[in-house]
Amino acid sequence: MPHHVARVTQAIAESPVSFEDALQVGFKRATETLRGITGLRILEQRLSVKDNKIATYRVRFEVIFILD
Repeated sequence: MPHHVARVTQAIAESPVSFEDALQVGFKRATETLRGITGLRILEQRLSVKDNKIATYRVRFEVIFILD
């Protein structure tokens, strides 16, 4: 049976549309850089506000991936 070692790294992504869109943007970017992604964990969601309106949705998340 093979043994695996995983690594966890954090990322922050933002979108003017929604939290879900911010997560999709962040995940897409992570897949361009990291191989062997096995999961994500949302750590925090925040909003930025400008002129009394929501300007951007921000998501801080962990990316879990298997080391080569």
